[in-house]
Amino acid sequence: MSEIGKKHTWLHILFWGILWALLPYVFFGFENSMRSVVRSGVTFGLIAALVLGNMEWLLPRYYFQKKIGAYVLGAIGLLALISFLQEWDFMPWAEHFNPPEHIQQRIQQKGSPKSIGMRYIGRIVPFLTTLLGSSLFEVARYANQKEKEAIGLRNEKLETEMKFLKSQINPHFLFNALNNIYTLSVLKSDDAPEHLLKLSGMLRYMLYDCNAERVLLSKEIEYLKNYIDLYKLKDSRGLNIRVDLDESRPGLVVAPLLFIPFIENAFKHSQIEDLDKGWIEIGLQTRDTGIDFKVSNSVPDRSFTKDASGGIGLSNVQRQLELLYPEKHELHISNRPTQFDVSLKIDLQ
Repeated sequence: MSEIGKKHTWLHILFWGILWALLPYVFFGFENSMRSVVRSGVTFGLIAALVLGNMEWLLPRYYFQKKIGAYVLGAIGLLALISFLQEWDFMPWAEHFNPPEHIQQRIQQKGSPKSIGMRYIGRIVPFLTTLLGSSLFEVARYANQKEKEAIGLRNEKLETEMKFLKSQINPHFLFNALNNIYTLSVLKSDDAPEHLLKLSGMLRYMLYDCNAERVLLSKEIEYLKNYIDLYKLKDSRGLNIRVDLDESRPGLVVAPLLFIPFIENAFKHSQIEDLDKGWIEIGLQTRDTGIDFKVSNSVPDRSFTKDASGGIGLSNVQRQLELLYPEKHELHISNRPTQFDVSLKIDLQ
């Protein structure tokens, strides 16, 4: 047993032992100094043996192993043994537990077995209450400990899962962004340093800021804007992208990298390079207690595959939302023949 478990065992011994060693004399007074001391000492010792047997052996070996029947039989046996040791005439303390002669004579005169039975019931009450009380407290402590362990394991699992979800960045975007910036630098474009700073800011956000459970909405919006701006470098003619990001409440806090998978999915499947048919619309509106996020994109006439190894996928995003905002989000996805829509509402309260 752990040090904490042993500490609880000794606390139970002290509590129950002192309680039942002294309580009878609080109500009935001391009959005889030596008689009282011996009875108190024996009662304390027997209760200590009962608590040790129950908490160090019966509970961990049987009850906590789901062997309830064996535990009940063992507890009854232990209780009977302790009670027998107290009453056994051959024990050195037996004479101190027998009633004084004048009380024995009174019992014999009445000739009532009920009186004798009540005396023995009174003797077993301290041990029975000690057994039940120590068991209830230990079972409650054990259940509380297991609950804490379960919560710790669940939190550790969620943290690991969240880190895994956040780490799945689309490598093709990074390669394309670097290639486009390199092209700007070769052309000696004045925009090259600015876009290089945007990419640096995105990487810094992903590597450092996203380690926090929540980030400012202003930082998340800045990350989205940088992603869109860097993607636009892919075609100098301009792409059909409409963006409306509400920055009126920058102080709102939200889970990091929550919206980018939907935007990434739109770029991935809209065939945005087709200037005649490809388009994307991105909108984010804020409320005092929440965020409304929408992404719509065109769906090409013929299906095509692009960047199959990148991104974290909408199914993973749904799992992420379930972990971060249980019962506090609404996600609706509509896949029509010519248009794909995503609507996400998050309650931040």
